[in-house]
Amino acid sequence: MTDVEGRRYLDCLAGYSALNFGHGHPRLLARAHAQLDALTLTSRAFHHDRFGPFLEAITALTGKDALPMNSGAEAVETALKIARRWGHEVKGVAPDRGTIVTMGGNFHGRTTTIISFSTDEVARSGFGPYTSGFVTVPYGDLDALTAALTDDVVAVLLEPIQGEGGVVIPPPGYLAGVRAACVLMMADEIQSGLARTGELFACDHEGVVPDVYILGKALGGGLLPVSAVLADRDVMDVITPGSHGSTFGGNPLSCAVAHEVVDILATGEMQERARTLGARLDAGLTGLVGEGVLASRCRGLWAGVDIDPRRLSGRAMSERLLARGVLAKETHASTIRLAPPLVATEDDVDLLVAAFADALAEA
Repeated sequence: MTDVEGRRYLDCLAGYSALNFGHGHPRLLARAHAQLDALTLTSRAFHHDRFGPFLEAITALTGKDALPMNSGAEAVETALKIARRWGHEVKGVAPDRGTIVTMGGNFHGRTTTIISFSTDEVARSGFGPYTSGFVTVPYGDLDALTAALTDDVVAVLLEPIQGEGGVVIPPPGYLAGVRAACVLMMADEIQSGLARTGELFACDHEGVVPDVYILGKALGGGLLPVSAVLADRDVMDVITPGSHGSTFGGNPLSCAVAHEVVDILATGEMQERARTLGARLDAGLTGLVGEGVLASRCRGLWAGVDIDPRRLSGRAMSERLLARGVLAKETHASTIRLAPPLVATEDDVDLLVAAFADALAEA
């Protein structure tokens, strides 16, 4: 990126993974320009020629039916509605019940319902009264999850890797344990999905296929907000005509861009780049442990780096990186999240690691 004063930056925040394919990917721009000249929006009451092909492509890629929406939070809200209706109509939970189990340290968006089960008081405080029907358990604790699974539970909602929490990777076997234990498993892959971790989905690292995927961010190619809920037919079919909708969800422009994203992912090139470049990044960051870094966690081209707070804060580290031409941001005071675009080069990764080391060495 180049700012208005001509300074160049390596964007290692990448719009919180919305820019997996970088800024202005030529294939995505070309598809968007072509669709802008044709048709951008129709009423959801009518069929358009981009809707079917996009759904066919994303179903072929993921093996699940798709319901397109716009923002990630909107997709999460849609998944919650699907889970509740599935619980009432299929599981037989009473209409005034239907608990959804969530995880401590979660981040799923900022609507009033979603922040009701947040454990982040900065995001939650002052916005009550809060929506009921949620139980929160510690992330990574299968015993706590199992204990929470009463007859009224209709679903478990989790991030396979907690991005806002600082790229927190669960213990080995945890996702498989959730898959075996829960009713509906709903995986929020808005940040972790679409090749960021070196696989199409972060769940793929444990060979786990949830009942529901929630996608967003990179699905719009960094050009516009596109999200989707993906589910098996017997789950998705609880949504009937008129029971859910969206003015802009699944519009021709969104479908055209998201279809191109799916085509890019279908080659596997981005997944391979994330694995290869991620290994290089992991090695570089691991070498900084003990030099101002307490720990680093890396999965594909996505890393959380815990800075020693006795040396400097996460905010100060972000500012030092900015001065060295690297865009990054702290989370939870002393952790830096790194998510370089998947189109980055080995030289870009080396530049990032060198900037990190130099920033730590600054007196």
